[in-house]
Amino acid sequence: MNGQTSLQGWTIIPMPQTMQHKANIALLPMCGRINEARAVGDDRHILAVQLIDDIRAATGLEWDIATGDRWPGFITLTTFDDPHAHPSGAYTLDVTPDGVTVAGADFEGVRNGVQTLRQLIRQCGAALPCLHIEDRPAFETRGYYLDVTRGRVPTLDWLKHWADKLCLYKYNQLQLYIEHTFAFDSMSETWRGSSPLTPRDILEFDDYCAERGIELVPSVSTFGHLYMALRTQSLRDLGEFPETADEPFGFIDRMHHHTLNIGDDRAFALSCRLIDDYLQLFRSNKFNICADETFDLGKGRSKPLADRIGVAAMYADYVTRLCRHLEARGRRPMMWGDIALEHPEILDRLPETVTLLNWQYDPQVTDEKIRTVAESGAKQIVCPAVWCWNALLPRIDDAWSNITRMARYGRQYGAQGMLVTDWGDFGHVNDPRMAIPGMIIGAQESWNPGRIPDEADMLRRISRLEYHDASGELLNILTHASHAASFEWNHLITWLELDDGQGGVNTGVLQTIPGLLPENERPDDVIRSLQNESKTPSLAESRRMLLRYLKHRITLGETADHLLQASARRISAITATAGPRNAGNAAAFRIAVEGQRLLNRVGLRLASETGITDALQPNTTSQHDDEANLAEALEIWMEAYATQWSTVSRDSELRRLQDTVWKLTDHLRFQSV
Repeated sequence: MNGQTSLQGWTIIPMPQTMQHKANIALLPMCGRINEARAVGDDRHILAVQLIDDIRAATGLEWDIATGDRWPGFITLTTFDDPHAHPSGAYTLDVTPDGVTVAGADFEGVRNGVQTLRQLIRQCGAALPCLHIEDRPAFETRGYYLDVTRGRVPTLDWLKHWADKLCLYKYNQLQLYIEHTFAFDSMSETWRGSSPLTPRDILEFDDYCAERGIELVPSVSTFGHLYMALRTQSLRDLGEFPETADEPFGFIDRMHHHTLNIGDDRAFALSCRLIDDYLQLFRSNKFNICADETFDLGKGRSKPLADRIGVAAMYADYVTRLCRHLEARGRRPMMWGDIALEHPEILDRLPETVTLLNWQYDPQVTDEKIRTVAESGAKQIVCPAVWCWNALLPRIDDAWSNITRMARYGRQYGAQGMLVTDWGDFGHVNDPRMAIPGMIIGAQESWNPGRIPDEADMLRRISRLEYHDASGELLNILTHASHAASFEWNHLITWLELDDGQGGVNTGVLQTIPGLLPENERPDDVIRSLQNESKTPSLAESRRMLLRYLKHRITLGETADHLLQASARRISAITATAGPRNAGNAAAFRIAVEGQRLLNRVGLRLASETGITDALQPNTTSQHDDEANLAEALEIWMEAYATQWSTVSRDSELRRLQDTVWKLTDHLRFQSV
């Protein structure tokens, strides 16, 4: 059997490059031993312990660990006789009735082989299929990028759990996205109240990742995305628009206005300070300066400089200075590539040492920007997304399309690797567990891209391996549930934040409305109204315009509710069969589905208030009861959501999400009076 696994019994993700499946079965001994050679480089025998833990969980058996040629084991972990003849990360796995051998080119290779063996043990218990695997990764770098700053700061326990999961699926790099949620010295005004990560957290987590073959790469915003810092009394005068620092906090505003005024020499000093303080906590020789989405560059305080030399030159000069600063400290710079691709002349001005993180999130993305970077000669890593941001339910179809295309283009144009991104815009309402399907798709595509060409097949494999779902249907059901999101979290945020806090209209938020729908779904009449510059609409008119814009989707809410209810029942039944192993996932799925049902009802109610749709639910005793009941249901849901939040995350910005829901419920009750 070459490169295929049977979904009748078990599967391996990522799918190996070559595999020969034999008819025999290898039965693990009752009192077995794992012999892990010291040449593997696993000083604390973490890999052997991983196997022992899985054997215990799957069979109830207790195994031993040893090393050296006088202590043979039924499972042997070793390196190739000639490791230099194989690429880094390559391994072989042999399962025979007489024993199991994992051999690798290096520690990473042995680690990768162990993860394949762990997956088999989890599915087959003590009776393993006999097989021979020869395997190697397509991409040298197989990374994951986790937002831990824009609402949700995970607990250290959850971060370790996530590192374990990344290890199981053979990722070898992790970056944590930091804006203000790290406890830098003398910057408490920036991170106060955010439940920040601390130096001790990073040191402990860096060790934990390294022992599992994952490089923890420091990543911190040093140019754009400094919204919280630039609202403080101490640092506001370093922003492009310091006069806006006292405006009410806005989830949408945070995404758009956050750029340093690099015409001020103190800006560079701040960027360097963030870099120098943070890099000392990591063993990695890489550093991601981010430098993305500098929307306000040259538009505010730095406009005189932009008028003189141009925005592209300003940007290129600044990031080059930061890269040189890192090079002087023995670090290899990385940065997001979006601004350089908007101004391609920047590509020729960047240092040769920098690696561009080329993010493209369109599910129908083309190869244009990947090709542009490749033709410039710059090093790049392709960056798709798990597509969970701004929503309670994951958009798995979009993740599949985006990740598979980016992996293909990355291979075609010689990218160094792939970095799968997981964002938390608008308060990180998305539970981290919703990203698991996209993460596993990313693992497959960064290891063996294109080997599983069918999304349905991939989702069946993930359902069986990750969620212990014998039917293989779980993720198909979840995917269809996500299609029933007719009024989403970002729609609600937009409706609320159209209010500028003084009863007027936030025109910046008004301008974001077109981006809520794909181009082919945007109603022309509303677009024309939004583009009418003759007058600024009132708050009521603006909100009505938003609901008119979304009307086609909102009116699907009643039909969608039936699908969501059916999905909740089927998901609950499937997750129940896996017992306690799936309890956390089951709760996260249930809360997400129920939350989306309520959001759909909110969309219908708001549209009905403004006459966009007909009056709703004519069989209810009164409109008052409907609005009051909806408000109460939302508040009860938020309590369940908050409880679930605390199982994986620190307090961080939970209160902002609660306040958002409570503003909505107050509005509903006011309307019912």
